[in-house]
Amino acid sequence: MKTEGRNAVLELLKTDKNIDKIMMEKQPQGSLTKIFSEARRQDIRVQFVDRKVLDKESSEKRHQGVIAFTADYNYASLHDILGATDEKCGLVIVCDGIEDVHNLGSVIRVAECAGANGVIIPSNNSASVTEAVIRISAGAAEHVKVAKVKSVGYALEELKKAGYWLYALEADGSDIYKTDLSGKVALVIGGEDCGVRRLTREKCDFTVSLPLKGKVNSLNASVALGIAAYEVLRRKL
Repeated sequence: MKTEGRNAVLELLKTDKNIDKIMMEKQPQGSLTKIFSEARRQDIRVQFVDRKVLDKESSEKRHQGVIAFTADYNYASLHDILGATDEKCGLVIVCDGIEDVHNLGSVIRVAECAGANGVIIPSNNSASVTEAVIRISAGAAEHVKVAKVKSVGYALEELKKAGYWLYALEADGSDIYKTDLSGKVALVIGGEDCGVRRLTREKCDFTVSLPLKGKVNSLNASVALGIAAYEVLRRKL
C-alpha cells in the first residue's frame, strides 16, 4: 500500500507500522528533510528518484515529493472500537454508505481530531481506506481505528449493547443544539445523495440536524459531521 503526501507520511512515521521503503525526490527541502531524518533514525530505506518516477507511482499526482510503501491498511475490529480506553471521549462515527473517498478521508480526519473511539464503515456500498483516503485524511487514518463491517445494522445493535446512544444526522431532525448529548454517543452519517438509509435510521434513538440559515438546504457530510462531533465534544468538556 502506498501513502502519499508529506503530512500523511510524517504521521505514518509516528506509528508502529512496518514501512518497506520511502521513495523521495532528489535534493529534498522543507518538511521532506524532516521525513528523511526520521526515516534514517528508524532505519527505513529511502530511495531518491526523479520527480517523474514519483509521478508514475502516484495515482493522482499529489505525492508532494514523497511516497511511503507499507502493507495493506490494517482495519480494526468492531470490538476493538467498543473496547477503546476511557481516555477517549465516548464518541463513535458510523458511516452509512459514504462512497466518495474525499468525504471518507475528511470524516476520518474529523474523527481523529475530535478524539473519537473509532469510525465504522460497511464493506459494501462504501469507500474503503485507500492511499487517497489516507492522504486526504492528512494521515489521521494512521491514528484512529477504522472498522469495516458486513452490516451497519449489526454494528448499531452492538453499539447499543455497549451503552451508546445512536444519533442519525439528517436534515429533518431535532435541533442538535437543543438535544441531550450526554453519555456515549454514536453519530450516524449517510451517503452523499441519499443520506442515512431508512432501515439504519429506524435503528437510531434520535434524528438530529444542524440549523441552516442560508438558501442551500444541506451541508457536505464531513462538514456536518465536524460541527456535530465538536458539539458532542463541547458538552463533555
